[in-house]
Amino acid sequence: MGWWQLNADTLARSRFVVSPFAETFASLRLLHGGTAAHPGERAWLDARLPGYRARLAADPVTAALVRAGLGRVWTADFLTPTPRDGESAGEGIARVRSARPDAARAHLRVALAGPLPAVLDRDDLPDRAADLLTYVWEAAVRPYWERRRRILEADVVARTAQVSRGGWAEVLDSVRPGRTRWLGANRLQVNLHEYPPREISGADLLLVPVTPKSGWVSWEEPDRYALVYPCAGALSDPAARSVPAALTALLGGARAGVLVLLDTPLSTTQLTAVTGQGLGSVGRHLKVLLDAGLAERRRAGRSVLYSRTAAGDAVVEAGNRSAT
Repeated sequence: MGWWQLNADTLARSRFVVSPFAETFASLRLLHGGTAAHPGERAWLDARLPGYRARLAADPVTAALVRAGLGRVWTADFLTPTPRDGESAGEGIARVRSARPDAARAHLRVALAGPLPAVLDRDDLPDRAADLLTYVWEAAVRPYWERRRRILEADVVARTAQVSRGGWAEVLDSVRPGRTRWLGANRLQVNLHEYPPREISGADLLLVPVTPKSGWVSWEEPDRYALVYPCAGALSDPAARSVPAALTALLGGARAGVLVLLDTPLSTTQLTAVTGQGLGSVGRHLKVLLDAGLAERRRAGRSVLYSRTAAGDAVVEAGNRSAT
């Protein structure tokens, strides 16, 4: 397994970063794999895969670059520059474009765990990778970015509340179950690869959520390390939680949607981010649900989390039954 050694001060300074570039690269990986993790992802793939595949079919060199860069053992490092606070997708892509051609080829050989195909023995690989990432951003991510950004910010709120409840170790264990784990003795397992440990004490440690079911690590030695992880639970695909028509008739569409989402404890900030409703509207819906005994609230650190009561579960379940 791969692990990082870090002191308590480094862990305490760890922070979350929302990165449009990381979201773009995660979306490229999703397009490359073509396998959806949930219905919302399936709909996105169905709409975007034909154009993506047509682009690669017309450009065999870039197609070979993608296959090599998302390699058998490792992702080529030049494709995943470490996210930076406030950096746009274009700025992240510019860092891919600025990679040295010889370094890009070396990273591809590591990703392949073997020799580079002859078609990739060329100096324009960083430009080709940047052009493809620009296409993915413009065609497949940017049209959805505002909603995705709200979901990512909601995930950060949830993880921050988790830190206040159970500490960083609990968060690190949960971001990529089976891959990331707090090992104790100042050691953080970051993946399952057998690579030498890295000493990162004193560096910035960033946790970066993405909406596709994807994750990786990246670094800029010696100052910046990042752990990219997928959103989880209700935040990953809120659209997949359908609202029964009978429940909509009873409560109204917006309020019924909030009740359906509360199968997972969420804050008002998270609900606002996921539903796209205003804070005042979400607050009014929650008050009605609380007064009706369909929802309850509890404090978790500095956050107040809302969830369904047993009565709320029964109402949603009854609505689901009436729809079948």
